[in-house]
Amino acid sequence: MTAGGAVHLGPSVALSEAGHRDLAYVLHTSGTTGLPKIVKVPHKCILPNILHLRSLFEMRADDVVFLASPLTFDPSVVDMFLALSSGAQLLIVPAVIKKKPRQLVHILFKAHKTTILQVTPALLVQFGRHILKEEVLSSGSSLRVLALGGEACPSPSLLRSWRDKDNKTHIYNIYGITEVSCWACIYKIPEFVLQSGDPSVTFVPLGAPLMDTVVEVRDEHGCIITEGEGQVFIGGEDRVCLLDDEDALIPWKMRATGDWVKVTDTQLCFLGRKDRLIKRHGKRVNLDSLQQLILSLPMVEACAVGLYGGLRLLSFVVVSACDDQRPASPLTSTREHVEQPITGEQQEDLSPSVNEMSGTDRDLSKLLRSQLSLRLPSYSVPDTLLVVPDLCMTPHGKTDMEALMKIYESQRRCLLSASSPADITKLKEMLQSLWQETLGLPEDVIVDPDSNFFLSGGDSLKALHLCEDIVTAVGSTSPELLEVIFNGTFSDILHHVAGAALTPPLKNSPSSLPEVKKRHANASPPMAAKRRSTAAAEEERPFKVISRAGHVSEVKMKHLETISNFRTRALGGESCRDTGGGDLSLKQSWSSDTGRCVDASPVLLVQEPTDQRSHDSKTTVFIGSHSHRIQALDLTTGSLLWERVLGDRIEASAAVSHCGRLVVVGCYDGWVYFLCAASGKTRWTFETGDAVKSCPAVDRLTGLVMVGSHDGHVYALDPQVEQCVWRRHCGGGAVFSSPYLQSSVRQLYVASLGGHLLCLDADSGDILWSYSRDVPFFSSPNVTSAHVLIGSVDGNICCFTNAGKLVWQFLTKGAVFSSPCITSDQQRVLCGSHDGCLYCVNCADGSLVWTFRTTGKVYSSPCVFDGAAAGRSGMLVAVASTDGTLWILDGHDGKMLSSFTLPGELFSSPVVWGRSLVVGCRNDSVYCLKLTVDEDNISSCNSCQSGASGNKT
Repeated sequence: MTAGGAVHLGPSVALSEAGHRDLAYVLHTSGTTGLPKIVKVPHKCILPNILHLRSLFEMRADDVVFLASPLTFDPSVVDMFLALSSGAQLLIVPAVIKKKPRQLVHILFKAHKTTILQVTPALLVQFGRHILKEEVLSSGSSLRVLALGGEACPSPSLLRSWRDKDNKTHIYNIYGITEVSCWACIYKIPEFVLQSGDPSVTFVPLGAPLMDTVVEVRDEHGCIITEGEGQVFIGGEDRVCLLDDEDALIPWKMRATGDWVKVTDTQLCFLGRKDRLIKRHGKRVNLDSLQQLILSLPMVEACAVGLYGGLRLLSFVVVSACDDQRPASPLTSTREHVEQPITGEQQEDLSPSVNEMSGTDRDLSKLLRSQLSLRLPSYSVPDTLLVVPDLCMTPHGKTDMEALMKIYESQRRCLLSASSPADITKLKEMLQSLWQETLGLPEDVIVDPDSNFFLSGGDSLKALHLCEDIVTAVGSTSPELLEVIFNGTFSDILHHVAGAALTPPLKNSPSSLPEVKKRHANASPPMAAKRRSTAAAEEERPFKVISRAGHVSEVKMKHLETISNFRTRALGGESCRDTGGGDLSLKQSWSSDTGRCVDASPVLLVQEPTDQRSHDSKTTVFIGSHSHRIQALDLTTGSLLWERVLGDRIEASAAVSHCGRLVVVGCYDGWVYFLCAASGKTRWTFETGDAVKSCPAVDRLTGLVMVGSHDGHVYALDPQVEQCVWRRHCGGGAVFSSPYLQSSVRQLYVASLGGHLLCLDADSGDILWSYSRDVPFFSSPNVTSAHVLIGSVDGNICCFTNAGKLVWQFLTKGAVFSSPCITSDQQRVLCGSHDGCLYCVNCADGSLVWTFRTTGKVYSSPCVFDGAAAGRSGMLVAVASTDGTLWILDGHDGKMLSSFTLPGELFSSPVVWGRSLVVGCRNDSVYCLKLTVDEDNISSCNSCQSGASGNKT
């Protein structure tokens, strides 16, 4: 370790096993909670599980253990060796019997007197409340131990409803992951909890770690916590398995589970997987908790809750039969309708889950929704509640959400097929029906053509549902549809949909929006199409793009004399004399309200005149917001040039295409939008598999746009031919950060939340090298001619060679989400940390140059710029802290020169051009601040004719 805090690393050393002779078994995960994996389990990893559980369950030779899990699911290994190591019986039944609750319960508890049962809650629910109470958990049941694992444990109140008051079965909640086979925690539910009706006991804890197992809870920054919410990590000295291509066992390796818990008084309350914790109307909804609440309703036998298309909240419900009789097979009663073709003879016999719901099911659905509305806030009530005969199950006994979603899709197709639009009249009837259904209006209400969706009782979430239903019904999509719903009338929506559904689309012809009422009354109307001669001149207009972390990219004119003039003016934005001193201050110039918080960072497009004698340069700010809006603003005045409403909130920063005519931005709806920089009109859209929070990288040589997605891929898109040229999976985890293109060597650097840093061939997407850590990369990579730099959640600023070798890492005292910013001489790197500091580090060896402590956390990226435009000599640094404060520092020693506090949190990165600093704020606004000096310096600058620059990075 150097004096500055950098650690020089030699070759990594791992404990390697001699071959695979110590492996107990190998299995393949199902992929229900992530990507499928091959898991190789050593004897010493699984043995502590069997020994500890055998002791806890007090196994005896006269026990009967039911092999509930298939051999492809690792709990089967525990079942087998619990029995074999105790001299007990192992009861194995044909798979077909497991699908027949009444036959199975007879075999288990009448014929063989089963004493040990280890199952998933979903599999247990298939018995039904009556069988559970009368047979499985009856007063005279043979069952000594019931261990529930693999899914969230049912609530104490639900367990009580399944159990006879005189039942003596010991019930355990067991928790673990296949990647650290098999179980990690166990909790024996006390008898008083099962007997009492105490409403204050609402959850069953995960319990204490099993033998040789270490369980940690880490917050979103990777820090171990003892109170609050975080992700579970599991490991131990010998509790380590080999995943996929791993060939070395690393003792004490902690595996991330993807499961989130709340730690209260040392107890772990299971919240669910991260993808089961969603936000609706800005409020958090726990799908597992919602599922448990629905299960508590008296009429509900079983329930599954899921999110369809990332938007519509669905609940699949099995209701209690009046005579307590249930269908013979839960797998054939629903899944086979989805997977098997439907013949004409079968059409009339379809269950309500696939064909149009019967009146009884509709009444039940409305009744259940009304009961939920009394118990839940509106944003937690499912949008659609489907009554199904049984829940589909995976072979491992877990709820098969994919099969249930197919049932929903099949039902929607049947419901909408009768009203498929063939002409404008049928289209209007269909649209009116969807409008009434979405807003909860009676069927006899006539929709006025001039009705506005929001003024009729709609909100943003309902607008998204209406948009989804229209797209499904007409069988075609339009990126502008949501904006028409937001801003237009019923008549506007009808005409827009008719244009998309009834008119064959022209290839490469962008659709146009109707003239609808805009949110800003003073907004300029979209620009008219320019004449061919004007468009040709626009193509040759030189421009610069200024983005976060001080990145500046330029496109020069073809004429040499214009290049020189452009360089002089573009570097500073506003020419002024270098005064070398003077008091520096920040003053607000303008702000623009976007409607919701602004986490995206601004990007500036500086367009220079084509004629060097002209001074009509123009700078436009592009920035998105959680309100689904992206705005184009004039840097000088702050006036709104145009505004677009996209399909979901925008956290990603925008980019400008290599021609300067397109703005490219990713959206939470999974689409990448290519918009006209002059008017905001859509030129092309591309759909990824999940939300896009990554800022695109633009290849100035080829025109390709490279962007990451939460689906784990990075895409190379060609807007000229409107095609995806290549895509690359980044090794696991969403791609949150922004790719960096080193155009000179044709290398693209991209990082993922799975802890992977990859170097890709920019032209083919092939992996040139990769590096992995056990913690996510939220930070975006940045490069010098010789090094690649990135921040890590474990608190390190990491430096690699361009061949992928780790050179040094500088440890801060907090997680690093900030992206590194490199000085123009490539000698220093600046990066923020959640410890509240901005660090300036030497690029060569990682030694500390200076530190500046802010009054909050530093989440965003600093911006390095030349101080001459602001009347100061040398390099200046702009940095934002999350408490809302902006700081201007001397880049040489980190001394504070000025600060300014905004009325909201700052997660957006500041961008400086000339005297202007632009940043987004969580109080819903975009701000432009002016850097000013004292009166004497201002006078000197105003009399200047030319000078040095403000963004020389």
